Amino acid sequence: MKNIKEMKQETQTIHAGTEENEYGAVVTPICQTSTFKFKDVKHGANLFAGKEKGYIYTRMLNPTVEAMGNCIATLEKGHKALGCASGMAAIHTVFATLLQNNDHVICSNAVYGPTNTLLNNIMEKFGVKTTFVDSSNIEDVKDAFTTQTKLIFLESPGNPTLAIADIEEIAKIAHEKDVLVAVDNTFMGPVLQNPIELGADIVVHSMTKSLNGHADVVGGIIVVKDEEMYKKFRSTLNHIGGIIDPFNSFLVHRGIKTLAIRIERSCENAMKIAKFLEQHPKVKWVRYPGLASHPGHEIAKKSMRGFGAMISFGLQGGLQAGELLMNNVKLCTLAVSLGGVETLIQHPASMTHAGMSKEHRIKSGITDGLVRLSVGIENVDDLISDLKEAFDTIDIQTFAEKENTISSTV
Repeated sequence: MKNIKEMKQETQTIHAGTEENEYGAVVTPICQTSTFKFKDVKHGANLFAGKEKGYIYTRMLNPTVEAMGNCIATLEKGHKALGCASGMAAIHTVFATLLQNNDHVICSNAVYGPTNTLLNNIMEKFGVKTTFVDSSNIEDVKDAFTTQTKLIFLESPGNPTLAIADIEEIAKIAHEKDVLVAVDNTFMGPVLQNPIELGADIVVHSMTKSLNGHADVVGGIIVVKDEEMYKKFRSTLNHIGGIIDPFNSFLVHRGIKTLAIRIERSCENAMKIAKFLEQHPKVKWVRYPGLASHPGHEIAKKSMRGFGAMISFGLQGGLQAGELLMNNVKLCTLAVSLGGVETLIQHPASMTHAGMSKEHRIKSGITDGLVRLSVGIENVDDLISDLKEAFDTIDIQTFAEKENTISSTV
């Protein structure tokens, strides 16, 4: 029998992290405790000194949390993983571990809004400088390096523009300069993309999204590729305290068991919807990595095993037309987040990325008219029918006449 790490990911999603336990439970039990009893004083001292393996206090490690982390580390081809209270707790832990005063970060400009805010408004207070670049442009990345650069933080595909970075090439350039590369892999997930195999040093996820998949958990994860890095992050996380609890870890681990089949369906649906949108006369543009029209399509084919469930698009008529669409869908849910079994639609400029300055949003391609769609696993014909009916409420001619009236009076 092969080792679990040598098996296919469809098998790993079900069995990775599920160890034998004293009860013979098929599902990893929830170890809902804050602290653990020592056998004697020496045992406790050895645990604290790292001379024996075991559990001390759930903030430091817990069997249920560890099992979930081991599962994701296996899927991400990493060494170990650290469960965090949210995706942002994971990202904060990465920055707090690796960065200090006068350090410099290169970050994708199309990145989750709170990540931008964390770097710009919080890390900057501690003397960390950030350059935001179009990470789909290798030359822009190269030009951003300084002698103080310590970390490149990428999202690929970028949120919400779906810009594709060549992780493998960027990692080669970074490592030549002794710079670490971290990748937020939330949009793709480990079934579709493994940044560590492409050369990244660290992978983070918001487990709130596709890893859990059911819109009922908030959690994050950090995956590292060696024990030395794990110990550094473990120490920081223990002291910052942004850990995930056993019950939410149990829910994530349970959700991962259906990850492969959920992703397969949502990818199939997303491709059909992207083609529908690309052909619709009221749609101005569509960004989906699976379309040949996407600028990063060739890199996506090279680095991914599928194209994901995220679509961004803009309508003829701009923001007002987009508002009408989002207010008139019935099956698609108007809500932030992504990666769940249900299809979600939202407006990044006024919602997930509202904390970014308008100048930075526009520079990053996050226009006021951009609509973001996270495609779920519903019947795709029902989803397309819902979008069609919502499109029917939009009179593009009316918007065109308004624009002509405004331009003639200016």
